Amino acid sequence: MKATSHFKNIAWNLRCSLIIAEKDAKIYYLKPPVLIFGLLFPLFLFLAFVLGREISFRMLVPGLLTMSLFFTSSSIGPIIYPWERNARTYERLISTPISLPFLLLGDALAGFCYGVFISLVPLILGVVLFKAAIIHPLVLTLAMILASFCFAFLGILLSSPVTETPSQIMMLSAMVRFPLIFISGVFLPLDKMPVWGKIIAPLSPLTYAADLIRYSFQGQSYYSLVLDFSLLGLFSLIFLISAIAFHAQSLKRGI
Repeated sequence: MKATSHFKNIAWNLRCSLIIAEKDAKIYYLKPPVLIFGLLFPLFLFLAFVLGREISFRMLVPGLLTMSLFFTSSSIGPIIYPWERNARTYERLISTPISLPFLLLGDALAGFCYGVFISLVPLILGVVLFKAAIIHPLVLTLAMILASFCFAFLGILLSSPVTETPSQIMMLSAMVRFPLIFISGVFLPLDKMPVWGKIIAPLSPLTYAADLIRYSFQGQSYYSLVLDFSLLGLFSLIFLISAIAFHAQSLKRGI
């Protein structure tokens, strides 16, 4: 009986997570901060890097896909809670009959779906227009799924500071996300980085996502696939646990 009751409780919470994800999709996917920081900013950043350089578009597709996954998946989470507080709907949200981990999971699912869906655009363009061949489609699929969840959990973690102003969270988000990009090997392959770059690159989860996606297209990776997947999963777990802990502290303070 206890096992059955526990299973029903998990099923109920998962259903609530899906409802929350659907709510976030309807409300936040077209919000200006999401469109700017999730789509336009990475596009212009990428163009600024590649224009005037003699680099094959086939070589650039893995980097563009990785950066698209990173920005889009992590752009939903940072605006949800400040926006909810500003709209005075935060209290109603946290009073719903769902546990905090599943509440955050629902928000992360919204970021995950947004990241995967939008990232299909550069993937399709890269394959169709620039003839970028996918050598290992299974690795690419698994890497996109795991990376999108990892970056979505990071977005939820970044939304934990207590504020009613979404711009403050977006500024914090930019301060965290941009350094992670520049040390990750998205623009410059890890084997071509200077020694100091190779030392700090492992600190970014984006490093392992970029390595896996580059392997999917080029058949070569800097780290082993097992290490890439393991550390990307470890970062996902760290971000999720940290997000639950920080949001729980906000609730304890009665906010």
